[in-house]
Amino acid sequence: MRFLDRRQAGRQLAARLEEVCAAQSWPDPIVLGLPRGGVPVAAEVARALDAPLDVLVVRKIGMPGEPEVGIGAIAGEDPPLFDGRALQMLGLSPDDLRSDVARERAELHRREDLYRRGRPAPDLRGRTVILVDDGLATGVTARAALRRVRAEHPAVLVLAVPVCAEDAAGELSRDSDRVVCLQPHRNLHAVGVWYDDFRQVSDQEVIDILEHQHAVG
Repeated sequence: MRFLDRRQAGRQLAARLEEVCAAQSWPDPIVLGLPRGGVPVAAEVARALDAPLDVLVVRKIGMPGEPEVGIGAIAGEDPPLFDGRALQMLGLSPDDLRSDVARERAELHRREDLYRRGRPAPDLRGRTVILVDDGLATGVTARAALRRVRAEHPAVLVLAVPVCAEDAAGELSRDSDRVVCLQPHRNLHAVGVWYDDFRQVSDQEVIDILEHQHAVG
């Protein structure tokens, strides 16, 4: 099954999450989208669950020469999280990527300031946090996000994506209380091939979605 676009994927993911939530007693849910691509998906989930929407900015650390291939990630002020197997295969150490981490940390702060517009980050303690992205390939970005949220002591931590690599989803089940994926695949080389429309989401689109959610919420 392919998705028309992120909005449609979000509606289908929301329907699955409504079924899951109906069978659980999860307290005080909040939906966090991973910018930028996860935010349109998360908006549909938040609308269906009648839950507040916010963002968790995570930045991927790309492989030298192929920045789209994630070998690490950062979230908040946490230390960078690296894929140790990838570093070993590439003959790299964390010190070799220090400048990449600094650059991505600066971009993380820029986006946080841009998206929040002075709004404080939500208090996640004791809440059901549903972390949403548009897909899950290597899992390194999602793992950094999950560990950042876990440090805030939520009651329940759920990772929800329309499409995922089976092995990555299995590994991330150890970092979350539940992984919800509509379309698991053994060999997921690129998330975008499962969408008819996978155009890049802009900063302005993220801002508009968040401002609309806060206005109606």
